[in-house]
Order: sequence, then C-alpha cells, then structure tokens
Amino acid sequence: MTQSNNPVTGISYLFKALPLLTKPGIKPYVLIPLLINILFFSIGIYFGFAYFSEYMENFLDTSKMWSWVAAIVELIKPLLYIIFGMALLVLIFYTFSIMANIIAAPFNSLLSEATEKYLTGKSMDDSAGWKKIMKELIPTILMELGKLIYMLLWSIPFLILLFTIPILGPILWFLFTSWMMSLEYMDYPMGNHKLKFSEQRSLQKKNRLFSLGFGGVTMGTSMIPLINFIVMPTAVIAATIIWVEQYAEHE
Repeated sequence: MTQSNNPVTGISYLFKALPLLTKPGIKPYVLIPLLINILFFSIGIYFGFAYFSEYMENFLDTSKMWSWVAAIVELIKPLLYIIFGMALLVLIFYTFSIMANIIAAPFNSLLSEATEKYLTGKSMDDSAGWKKIMKELIPTILMELGKLIYMLLWSIPFLILLFTIPILGPILWFLFTSWMMSLEYMDYPMGNHKLKFSEQRSLQKKNRLFSLGFGGVTMGTSMIPLINFIVMPTAVIAATIIWVEQYAEHE
C-alpha cells in the first residue's frame, strides 16, 4: 500500500485495530498487556486524585495570603482546579504509561507478532511464543529503558515550554507527546523486524503528519478514564497494522 502522510489516516488505525482485540490468535496475547495497563492506570488515578483535593486546599489556603491575593485566588479558584487537574492527568498519563510500557514490552512484542501473523498468514519466528518472552525479557526491557532516556531528555525543554508559554506551550507539548507515542508503539512491530531505534525514527519522520495523527489519538484516548485501560493493546495492534500496510515493503 502507498504510504500516507495524512494525520486523519493515522488516527483511523487505532479504531481499525479495535475489532482485532477479540480475534482468534490475537485475543490470548491481549490479556497480559491489558491487565498491566489496568493495574498501572488504576494505581495512578487512585493515588493522584485521592490526594488532589487535599493538596489543592493546602496550596490555595487563602488564610495565609494577603487579602487582595486571596480575593484573586477565590475568583479564579475553579480555573486553577481545572489547570492543575489537567496537569495531573498529563503527569499520570505520561508517568504510568511509560512504566506500563516498560513492564509490558515483551508481551506487547508478542502481541504485535501474533497480529502480524493474523494479518499476513506468515509466522515471523519459529521460536515465537512464551519461551521467546523469557529469552528476550532482559534485552527488551534494556531497550525500553534506552528509549525512555531518549524521551525524558527531549521532554525537558517541552515541559518548560508547557508551563511558561501560554497556548503555544501546550500545543508544542501535545505534538511532542504525540510523536513520542508513535515512536513508542511503532517500536513493537519495527523492533520485531530488527530495526534499530534510529532507523525507526528515520522511517517515521518521512510521514510525520501520519505519525502525529496516530500518536495523538493514542495519547488522547489514554487520558480518558476506563477507555485508557484498552489503549495499550489496541495501539500495539494498530501499530502492527500500520507496519504491514505502510512500512513492511521498506524493510
């Protein structure tokens, strides 16, 4: 299939992946990434919002402020709750999504492999299966940690922009995290085909708008309660469909 650089096409792949979650040959490999995602997001949401109100009340305690400052704070308090609430959602999403992906990486690779076999009818590796997970567990996690360092280093300037430049900062942060999400999930099918992280980035840069569409919808749905539980396995399947339809011919 001819490569597309349309962000709407990139968005569509996440929804195209949904029906495959329950397909024979794929469904057994969905379970563990799904459970890992549920566990991490549940922990993040619980602890995040359990202490959010208490933190905000202490932070916005007007009894410790000058009267004119207190009056302004009371006036804009609802807005501050929204801003800090959104910041908390971003923090929960970014932190726990990365942690979940590190732990689930070997299982996501296997899910991607099963999806590709379902789509193409071809088995990639005779050693595929749960034994492969144990064999590649440490190398996969080390690769994920290397990718994490890359993402964290790039996130620093964008985080500074997020909190210092109104409107433009959040837009740049959204584009950055969308790009990171595309790199994260496309790594599973591309990594299965032995592409180095630098090669993966090079391929996706040629279709950056497409990648931003896929990464953006993945990031956005990850921040929706309950729906975020199924995003990880769905995004892995979507990335594999993208690989088969958009990139495999360039291997």
